[in-house]
Amino acid sequence: MSPEPADAAERRGQPAVVCYDVDNLPPVDLDAYVQARAGAAKVEEVLVPPRDARTFTVPAGSFFRIVSVDGPQVGDLNLFNAHDLTERFWSGKTRQLHATHVTRGDRLWGTLPNMRPMATITEDTLEWYGFDEDGGGVHDVIGTRCDPYTQMMLNGVDYHFCCHSNLSRALADTTGIPLHDVEHHVHDVLNVFMCTGFTRDTQQYFMKASPVRPGDFIEFFAEIDLLGALSACPGGDCGSSHSDDDAACHPLLVEVWESKEPPVGWTSPPPNGYNRSHDR
Repeated sequence: MSPEPADAAERRGQPAVVCYDVDNLPPVDLDAYVQARAGAAKVEEVLVPPRDARTFTVPAGSFFRIVSVDGPQVGDLNLFNAHDLTERFWSGKTRQLHATHVTRGDRLWGTLPNMRPMATITEDTLEWYGFDEDGGGVHDVIGTRCDPYTQMMLNGVDYHFCCHSNLSRALADTTGIPLHDVEHHVHDVLNVFMCTGFTRDTQQYFMKASPVRPGDFIEFFAEIDLLGALSACPGGDCGSSHSDDDAACHPLLVEVWESKEPPVGWTSPPPNGYNRSHDR
């Protein structure tokens, strides 16, 4: 390791600057969402089996809820524009605009060039958790998704009920796109109910047993027409093993709720206003 320079303390002591002025984000009127939700009716349920995935659709202006039903279980969520798979959830930008873990009032942002909010979190029964003594929080946008390629590289294990594979199969079943083509659309996820953080000493990504219990849920408002894909992770509550058949796993339930009236003042957000000219 190279020697520490004489001005190391000065270099380390520079002030932290938040990258984006979040006060300039489009405002979230949670009261308007709550009022619209009060008159909503459930129109669909999709049960996601353990170690598997399912897709679901949500029209713009509707709500969808992910519910823990039988036991503590985490899920990996992908979101797409229902009419264009190339517009999809962007976990990295969501993380930059909000935080490493998201909750009520935060939005899930979509990819360039449209870069607009795809969904808004309107309810979260685990909001109380905050951050624990290990630095762990719930619903992260820092992890990727368990996948068979990493498992093969690290452990020499050929296991294909990882969330990447589950999501790929579900998306292929829905779209009719062959598996080897559709998996390129599967993207970094919202780790629903998962409790994660970074270790204090080595700054490594960690997981711990999720605090989720049957009846807990997180609910979203669809800002645009959505195609969702949800995998019930083979890690169960992710408190011990990961990407194998050892953990106790449970189903997850997706509920779609249709509102009689949209939130007051709401319109589906248009694509980003940048003129898309990158000329010099």
